[in-house]
Amino acid sequence: MLLHGRAGPYSLNDNRDCTYVKRGATSACNASTLSKRHAMWGEFWAARGVVALLPDSFGPRGMGHGFGRFSHDDPERDSVNENTVRPLDAEGALAYLRTRPDVDPNRAFVQGWSNGGSTTLNVMIRQGTKAGFRAAIAFYPGCGKSARLDDTIRTSAPITMFLGTDDEEVNPDYCQKVAERSLAAGTKIDVVTYPGATHDFDDPGEKRQGVPGNVKAKADAMKRAAGVVEEGR
Repeated sequence: MLLHGRAGPYSLNDNRDCTYVKRGATSACNASTLSKRHAMWGEFWAARGVVALLPDSFGPRGMGHGFGRFSHDDPERDSVNENTVRPLDAEGALAYLRTRPDVDPNRAFVQGWSNGGSTTLNVMIRQGTKAGFRAAIAFYPGCGKSARLDDTIRTSAPITMFLGTDDEEVNPDYCQKVAERSLAAGTKIDVVTYPGATHDFDDPGEKRQGVPGNVKAKADAMKRAAGVVEEGR
């Protein structure tokens, strides 16, 4: 399960005029215009025999254009927030995955980026000790008050967080504190911090990969993410 960030799942070159995205509707936002990062990860998992599902939380709600940086106070985001709405999307998508004959219902994983990373953590809070996702991977989630994230995560499934020290959108220190409290509560959380890495450090585009810290972080994080899934399988 792949949970997109606040910009949505589609390329910024295509999503500006996107509103409703739904089956049967013509839109510039579709499977062929996914962002490079989402397409890369989908191919990454497929090459390893893993079904990759990317639910769109924004398009079906008339917000296929996504949201820009520092838009936490945008009232439109209340209807797609990462605490009360998007976790339900993830749970609904998990229910769908469990109906597929090519999916082992007991070996589902969730991975999210930024706003989707915060959603991932909230999904695990809701899951608690119940059966659900086998493990969670959160890339540079927002862990402050603006993310509406509880300060302690209590779940029986392991979580891995990937953070960059030079993140210009979220404060990695907040996530470190959340992890410390959650570890004390008995949750297994691994926090990997990359010196010199920015927000979106795994984006394969030239801009992000022009940052040396991002190149190293991307390679290591992808290797570790594959390890999380292989260990869980």
